[in-house]
Amino acid sequence: MCHDQVKAEFGDKTVQDIEPTNEKRQVNSMNVIFAPDFSARAALRRRVPQVRQTMLCGVSALVAAVAGLASLPGEADEPALRVAVFRADATPPLGSPVAYAPARKIEDPLSARGLVLLGAGKPIVLCAVDWIGIANAGHDAWRAELAQAAETTPDRVAVHTLHQHDGPRCDFSAEELLAAHGLGGKRFDARFAQQTIERTAAAIRAAVPSPQRVTHLGVGQAEVEKVASNRRLLGPDGKVKLGRMSSCRNPAAIAAPEGVIDPVLKMLSLWDGARPIVCLSYYATHPQSYYGKGDVTSEFVGLARAMRETELAGLPHIHFNGAGGNVAAGKYNDGSPERRPELRDRLAAAMRKAWDATQKMPLAAADVAWRVVPVRLPLAPHLDAGVLEKRLADETANERDRLSAASKLAYVRRVQEGRAIELSCLRLKNACVLHMPGELFVEYQLAAQQVRPGDTVCMAAYGDYGTGYIGTEIAYSQGGYETSAQASNVAPGVERVLTEAVDVLLK
Repeated sequence: MCHDQVKAEFGDKTVQDIEPTNEKRQVNSMNVIFAPDFSARAALRRRVPQVRQTMLCGVSALVAAVAGLASLPGEADEPALRVAVFRADATPPLGSPVAYAPARKIEDPLSARGLVLLGAGKPIVLCAVDWIGIANAGHDAWRAELAQAAETTPDRVAVHTLHQHDGPRCDFSAEELLAAHGLGGKRFDARFAQQTIERTAAAIRAAVPSPQRVTHLGVGQAEVEKVASNRRLLGPDGKVKLGRMSSCRNPAAIAAPEGVIDPVLKMLSLWDGARPIVCLSYYATHPQSYYGKGDVTSEFVGLARAMRETELAGLPHIHFNGAGGNVAAGKYNDGSPERRPELRDRLAAAMRKAWDATQKMPLAAADVAWRVVPVRLPLAPHLDAGVLEKRLADETANERDRLSAASKLAYVRRVQEGRAIELSCLRLKNACVLHMPGELFVEYQLAAQQVRPGDTVCMAAYGDYGTGYIGTEIAYSQGGYETSAQASNVAPGVERVLTEAVDVLLK
């Protein structure tokens, strides 16, 4: 569907309230422990239902136009693709606030890395950052400055974090609120964050003038063994009975099955003939082994990535975290330091297998498309701007509660202002990469794969972090930390909005 066709059918607004149908649209209807009902898969396969005009928020989608840069040998009329790969340091200085403590030690450096795809309309930028989360105005700033550096528009820029828990946070909206109450610099290091954005933009400007030709796409995948497990263990009543987090020493939780996860690591690679240029991997899990004391690290995901780069003589490797909001390593990780290299080696082994299983196919500009769907997610009913403002201003309140209030208030105000979150999809021949916000539950990733079961569907979550956790509709009635008032800023109706938007992105 071309851009004009999408506009004619859906308008220029956003998906918000689609007319209900008789078809049940829950992504996961678990009624017993780890027994998902993917009835949404069938719903996702069909076209979006007619939108009720009185409830319309609409959908606008942007489809990439093809613009030629140079002809490939033997294909005089075929535009050539090119790619520029970039990388910048994203390591915080000692003393800077990271997720749960000031940085006291640098175990290994953090990075912002990605690529700029040229030759298929305006440049497309993909960027993965070794931080815990980038939210609200912070996410806006990253996309805007990287877009300017690549000479494109922010809607063609996807920025995601890997969610390492000893990495920095970035939210300029929340930091502005905190600074106004004497709490500036307590949770965010705005100066360092801005410097990192500028370094990343400079890396893009340095890379774009010397791009490399792309002639082929590589696609591979492999199962990851003994890393991921579902965090939410349900009892016979369908409620969360045990939480199995990033580390766990509870024998009952360890003995329980892995549960609902996506065990498959997917890998894409771009090639110039027989020469690989860059590879991208996608895997859904919280990436923590042990954390919380300010020892900055890219964690086992970053260490596995570095191992593979060494094994492939420096081939750039960009890793994205999938929909791992309710997935972690708890079944296989007791939080002791020796577990980190074990998890690293298991993830690196899957990356190696996916690389070895890679199948190449020609890739031309006509095989590339970029589509955007802006959505307005329903606000969690417990969030009240007035209450949050009072909590933030209360100097007698616990500092941690005040810091959290600022982050939630920043998101509430953006929702009240009518700001949308942009979801996007990059199509490379028969491979699709979805770019999603927040700490998304893995059921969304599994359901998206069923929309195009014959193709490769990858997902990068942890885009705009302002949403917090994004559960499935039923998960909000099951209890547990992830869907609590503390953790999630969206309402149960978020499932319908996102599944309808994913349907548009993938068709």
